[in-house]
Amino acid sequence: MGQTDAAAVEAFLYYEAALLDSWQLDEWLALLTEDATYRVPSNDRPDSDPKTALFMIADDIRRIRARVTRLKDPHAHAEFPRSRTRRFISNVRIVGQSPLKVEANFIVYRFRGNDDKREYVGRYRYTLERHGGALKIKSREAILDALELASLGTVSFIL
Repeated sequence: MGQTDAAAVEAFLYYEAALLDSWQLDEWLALLTEDATYRVPSNDRPDSDPKTALFMIADDIRRIRARVTRLKDPHAHAEFPRSRTRRFISNVRIVGQSPLKVEANFIVYRFRGNDDKREYVGRYRYTLERHGGALKIKSREAILDALELASLGTVSFIL
């Protein structure tokens, strides 16, 4: 399948961030493989398995789709009105080629209402695949740096 260059991976991650920030959740879903996973592990054991450890989020593709459906529902209290987010992605690194493993640092600013602002800082870990020449997300993990998670509130949006 050949090497994937860093510029293509960076462009893909920036595109994904733009979709999430603009709440284009259906378009974001199209970036995922049919067996994709989305996880937010506890920060004390980020390399653990969701079958044996507590995760904030451990979704397979079925649960990811259900999450998006709930987030788009105007009757969903957790995200209506929806959060406004701004993602900053940096230090994008390809850490493996077969499979394509990528890590990047992130800061996500989340705004709710007029006065609730939260900052989420950490790193992403992705496994990406090529499908028809386009990159797709097979797995996506958001590992938070904060040791005390209660102040971050609920992570009802897609981190």
